Amino acid sequence: MKFRIDRDAFADAVAWAARSLPVRPSVPVLAGLLIDASDEGLVLSTFDYETSARATLTAEVSDEGRALVSGRLLADIVRSLPDKPVDMAIDGARVSLTCGSARFSLQTLPVEEYPTLPEMPGATGTVQSDVFAHAVAQAVTAAGRDDMLPVLTGVRIEIDGATISLLATDRFRLSHRELSWSPRTPDESVAALVPAKVLADTAKSLTAGSEVTIALSASGAGDGIIGFEGAAPGGVRRTTTRLLDGEFPKVRSLFPAEHHTLATVDKAALVESVKRVALVAERNTAVQLAFSDGVLTLDAGSGDEAQASESVEATIDGADITTGFNPQFLLDGLTAIEQPVVELAFTEASKPVVMSGSGEDDSAGSFRYLLMPRRLLS
Repeated sequence: MKFRIDRDAFADAVAWAARSLPVRPSVPVLAGLLIDASDEGLVLSTFDYETSARATLTAEVSDEGRALVSGRLLADIVRSLPDKPVDMAIDGARVSLTCGSARFSLQTLPVEEYPTLPEMPGATGTVQSDVFAHAVAQAVTAAGRDDMLPVLTGVRIEIDGATISLLATDRFRLSHRELSWSPRTPDESVAALVPAKVLADTAKSLTAGSEVTIALSASGAGDGIIGFEGAAPGGVRRTTTRLLDGEFPKVRSLFPAEHHTLATVDKAALVESVKRVALVAERNTAVQLAFSDGVLTLDAGSGDEAQASESVEATIDGADITTGFNPQFLLDGLTAIEQPVVELAFTEASKPVVMSGSGEDDSAGSFRYLLMPRRLLS
């Protein structure tokens, strides 16, 4: 194996492929990054039996071959190199790397012990890359982080014709984002539960090109795997990950069909007020929100402890209502909404609030965030 490649494109691709390497690999070879050099260019791959990453790059290949080296070490080295072409070659049981006057020699790992990467399922359709990245970022806001409840650490992707729905919940809140896409089969309906962290990292990393291809098998070959592919500087990047097992809760029915109070508030003003008032909120206590006479009053703290109160203008349609929420969960939902004005819809004080952007453009997709109230201290 011997090749020359542009330093920036190589550094970016190595860093991208190495980002999903396990911190504590079950076997040493899983800490490796596989380098395949052929007449078609360069392929960099990582795989931990759950998630795979594969980047293809244009390179000047003198000798075909493959090598397995420590992925994180290679990423650190390449990132620090001067802005000159990178030359790599197999040198016995080691790999030599030269860039300008900098020279490194890396020990290789046994490439024959490296697992075969899973095949990409057949393409299901394509979606605009920046829209997909933004939608995923909104959806994962409500995903659980408790590994004892693995089903809730995922995002449920539901594909129904030309619409994708993303759903996530940690039992205390629920996010729902819809977006349009271009399916290969117009009437296909399929669903998958994808690890939220992998989905978020992947969507964010595939914005260099205009589109992302989503590959999900409803049945047969590729079952249990979802794949994402998009253009990147110098080539193409592809990620596959195993789907989570288990039944995602039927959460759509949690969104109420009607509301009795609708409050419209400037988002920036509300976010700043929540941040200030929450400074005196003890851990696991709520920030109180009272909606009355065109004013939203926020309160936190009680008794002999520090207290805070602040008012924000609000347009209130319906009955007065006083409720309370975990301030961080409230802020998470507010910041995930992109519109400058937010709507908070209530049925009653003891029931969840549904938050959304005011005047949303349906053609761009819709985002809703449902948040359970917290008991207020008397």
